[in-house]
Amino acid sequence: MARLFVSDVHLGAGFEPAIEQFLGFLGSQAARAEALYILGDLFESWVGDDDRSEAAQRVCAALKTLTRGRGVPCFVLHGNRDFLLGQGFAERTGSILLADPVVAELEGERVLITHGDALCSDDHSYQELRSIVRAPDWQRRFLALPLANREVLADEARAGSRRHIASTVPTIMDVNEDAVARAFRAAGVRRMIHGHTHRPGVHELTIDGAPAQRIVLGAWYEQGSYLSYERGRYELRSLPRQPTGGTGPSF
Repeated sequence: MARLFVSDVHLGAGFEPAIEQFLGFLGSQAARAEALYILGDLFESWVGDDDRSEAAQRVCAALKTLTRGRGVPCFVLHGNRDFLLGQGFAERTGSILLADPVVAELEGERVLITHGDALCSDDHSYQELRSIVRAPDWQRRFLALPLANREVLADEARAGSRRHIASTVPTIMDVNEDAVARAFRAAGVRRMIHGHTHRPGVHELTIDGAPAQRIVLGAWYEQGSYLSYERGRYELRSLPRQPTGGTGPSF
């Protein structure tokens, strides 16, 4: 049985084609898997576990069917869009929240899995914002606000993100090679899996004179995609859908 990895699904209101495709993925490929790993940004926005929007309800119910009904373990990392996922989400879905980064053992091999935003160290303004919103005190204050207020602030943050992307050199928002090398050394691994950059691919590297591999997962804006691992083989796969003219990338 395969272990499957996805990232940057970006589900939410206005992303109906992606929601439908992800629910289909949970009921087919994921239902036959040994485990599912979601490496951040499952949702376009998550302002607290009290989110009861239709999109959240449908996705959480489908994940619960996968984990409790089908018995497939689901491990979830926080992304830059849904870093407020908490124990309430875990209970609603039967998922297990993991620290980011984390080392997973896949058939005896230690593999570093991470959302990937911390590797984009050249984007200084984003990294400053990340350090603020990941602080426990900031999160407690934010979650104490009424849900409607949090939703307005999240909309403003997404608009700011779009302006930042439009005015920033694309390479700055990609991973920094030194940050990648440091992550490999700190974890003591030769393989890394991450998302966030929306640039799917397999990169062969040399770290301290030894071969290493960095696998990047794709986003679900235009089509679904996932990584399959089985019997020592990693394979990136796509799930095409009919174009809808939807929203473009939003890191």
